[in-house]
Amino acid sequence: MPGFSLSQPLRSLAAGLALACVALPGAHAAIFEDGEARRAILEVRQRVDAMQQAQQRTADELRRANEDTAQLRRGLLELQTQIETLRSENARLQGQNEQLTREVSELQRRQKDIAQGVDERLRQFEPIKVTVDGLEFQADAAEKKDFEAALAIFRAGKFPEANQAFGNLIRQYPRSGYVPSARFWLGNGQYAARDYKEAINNFKALLAEAPTHARAPEAALSIANCQVELKDAKAARKTLEDLARAYPQSEAAMAAKERLARMK
Repeated sequence: MPGFSLSQPLRSLAAGLALACVALPGAHAAIFEDGEARRAILEVRQRVDAMQQAQQRTADELRRANEDTAQLRRGLLELQTQIETLRSENARLQGQNEQLTREVSELQRRQKDIAQGVDERLRQFEPIKVTVDGLEFQADAAEKKDFEAALAIFRAGKFPEANQAFGNLIRQYPRSGYVPSARFWLGNGQYAARDYKEAINNFKALLAEAPTHARAPEAALSIANCQVELKDAKAARKTLEDLARAYPQSEAAMAAKERLARMK
């Protein structure tokens, strides 16, 4: 076979045969004519063929083993590449997950802030329980704010501005629980501004709308004061008498009785 070389055992066997032929030149023809010699040669050839076949099989097996090893190495390299790819993908997905977690947290925080803001704004419009002049009622935050602002203006002695503020409140919230108190302070502001007729109108409106209001006795006394300023003594006397009968236990009734005593 081209490129084929004998192994060491085959080379030894061939050399032995060659020496035998050289050492017995005289018996050369007799040896090869002998049947046993032919059989020996055939056996040697068979052994050589068998050894060559075995060597070829070994070479084939080695080649296949090398190919399997190479294929295994390629498979390992591909597996390692896949592992690195999966690691990179996992790192990327983990980064995305962390980013999404941060975004969700930020979104939840914003939603919470928005919800709190909405709640605060809604609370501004929700009725709240207030107590004014002994009267407890529900009022909007805007009503409360407007009444307290008007009262602060009144206490500052700015009567025209206070009268306007109380008048606006009564017109804007005609059914508010603040209306009786607003009428009382409006009447006092008008009295201070010497607008006695309008003051009487507001005090009378208070008595008509809320005769049991805590400010009602004072409103009746204030009507009498306005009538005195208007030089209407007869009307003032009647007002004081009505006051004493309607609210006999009030401080205003005691003051009315004292005035009635002086008027006799």
